[in-house]
Amino acid sequence: MAMRTKSGSVILPSLEEIHSSVPIPNQSRWRRFLAFSGPAFLISVGYMDPGNWATDLEAGSKYGYILLWVLLLSNFMALLLQSLSARLGIVTGRDLAQTCRASYPRPAVVALWLLCEIAIIACDLAEVIGTIIALKLLFGLPYAYGLAIAAADTFLLLALQRRGVRLLELVTLGLIAIIAGSFFIEICLGHHDWWAMIQGFVPGLDISSRTRFAGSLYVAIGMLGATVMPHNLYLHSALVQTRDFPHTEAGKRQACKYNLADSLIALNGAFFVNAAILVMSVATFHARKLQVESLQEAHQLLGTVWMGFASFLFAVALLASGQSSTMTGTLAGQVVMEGFVRLRLRPWVRRLVTRSLAIVPAMLVIAFAESQAGQENAVDSWLLELIVLSQVVLSFQLPFAIVPLVQWTGDSSRMGEFASRGWLKFMAWSCAVLVVGLNATLIILQMGKWGEGITESGGSPLWMYAIVSTLTVALVGFLGWVTIYPFWTRRAEREMPLSERPASTPELPAIAYRRIGVAVELEGTDDAVLAQAAALARAHGADLIAVHVVEGAPALLLGPGAADQETREDRRLLTDLAEHLRADGLNALGVLGFGDPAEELVRIVNEQRLDLLVVGSHGHRFLADLALGRTVSPVLHRLTIPVLVVPNRPLPERGALAP
Repeated sequence: MAMRTKSGSVILPSLEEIHSSVPIPNQSRWRRFLAFSGPAFLISVGYMDPGNWATDLEAGSKYGYILLWVLLLSNFMALLLQSLSARLGIVTGRDLAQTCRASYPRPAVVALWLLCEIAIIACDLAEVIGTIIALKLLFGLPYAYGLAIAAADTFLLLALQRRGVRLLELVTLGLIAIIAGSFFIEICLGHHDWWAMIQGFVPGLDISSRTRFAGSLYVAIGMLGATVMPHNLYLHSALVQTRDFPHTEAGKRQACKYNLADSLIALNGAFFVNAAILVMSVATFHARKLQVESLQEAHQLLGTVWMGFASFLFAVALLASGQSSTMTGTLAGQVVMEGFVRLRLRPWVRRLVTRSLAIVPAMLVIAFAESQAGQENAVDSWLLELIVLSQVVLSFQLPFAIVPLVQWTGDSSRMGEFASRGWLKFMAWSCAVLVVGLNATLIILQMGKWGEGITESGGSPLWMYAIVSTLTVALVGFLGWVTIYPFWTRRAEREMPLSERPASTPELPAIAYRRIGVAVELEGTDDAVLAQAAALARAHGADLIAVHVVEGAPALLLGPGAADQETREDRRLLTDLAEHLRADGLNALGVLGFGDPAEELVRIVNEQRLDLLVVGSHGHRFLADLALGRTVSPVLHRLTIPVLVVPNRPLPERGALAP
């Protein structure tokens, strides 16, 4: 149900299908902790996706344990930013995208949304590549077949999401366990220098030569810059709202405490996985002076060094990583689309669009590479470049998520006593500056590498530098505006005379309804919704219009001209219901619609000039929802009149309105 702020603006729930769907028990701390646990584990898979594997493998194979400290620093930054994201969602009841929509002008909001969508597609691209590589390594499937399978997982995710967020979290936790277990076994297969491993947590770089120093610096920046995923910051602020905690000061404080514990456990688990990849790379490759830069190469060398079992575990973990990251990417896409522009698509449509936009570039690259000499090697090389490109795109978008997050969580007018204290603000802004600076450096270094490659192939890199420079200048200017705008608006508000400031409390004019509509299913489940509608009609002396939509194929094709058995039966039941309501003293009317329930309800509401619509909260079954979608959500956001959503639960006692 939508909430309303003190200023009267409406807050639509994030991830409406699973919003406040997990009850919080009061029996014991352990049960409360288990109830709150889950959101951070969904988030953590973004920190161990296929895009991070390449940097971990390269760091371990080239520089040994020296860069372990980079993973520890990355984990600290991720924990800080994700805990701020969770706090924003808990305290304000808004996710980060909704907060940006409420705080920036509309053109800026649209620009932020487009940047975030591009980042989600880039992230999905890395997950697609990881999935098709894993399928190739495990089953020898051609990349084209792997793409088809990667596209089909859309419906698996949809089925899981419909079963509730807890099942989604459980499946994700299972995939994380597969990843962690695979690398734990691979660590056990190797021999490790434990003292050197401990020394790896002391900050430092390879200073044995100028070349190796520059190389270790580049890899360290890549590991830091590619760790924090921008879409995770939007998603975490929405996922914490799936818990049905009391929205009181004490309830919010408790939710913040348990979600911090959830983040500590989950993100430290992600740190273990990334550290395990690096340690495994050291024991397997660095000790034998083998340097690895691609996932396929790592799989091949693992099979050579430790026989087939280790390479099999590596491929299984890679497949689990791609699938688990896919789930969070889909949910994040739903959050940013609904939060920024309030555009609600059916989940399968949203997933299909995002996955298609990620698959198209992968498909084009595979087709082009296979036409070149060397075929498979060419494909592997181009897929590696696509993963690198996806990380660069993520680096471009990351500041536009971090800066607003740090600003809003430090704003006492928005967060109240939950606003970041001085020391936390300092750490958060330091983290933001560091991440933004490192990502900018990573982009510059990567452009240099691509420029060298273009020059070696006989081309001129000027066109690439011109495009990237223009884009960078535009984004830096926009980021500066995004950073300054909140401070400027708060200052303008402080300087505004008190007489000109908007009232802090809304006016509450008297409301009288004249025509109240009630959507009925005519299947014996309408008692609760009819009782609410009838009570309101009596209280306001209003007309009551019972609305039912026939959804069968004849109704969809023929409209009011349909005369099949379902239409005739529904018309009879609606007529009987209207007579029953009139006999109970109500001025009632029955109106029949045909076709799509949401579209027909909106049409009838406007045609009948209704002042209020009462609907039940249930939808269709799974297969029907794939074709027809849910009814409540589209209706809520296409009507200008109030909509009362009533849970379709049996009444304690049957009232007089049971038809």
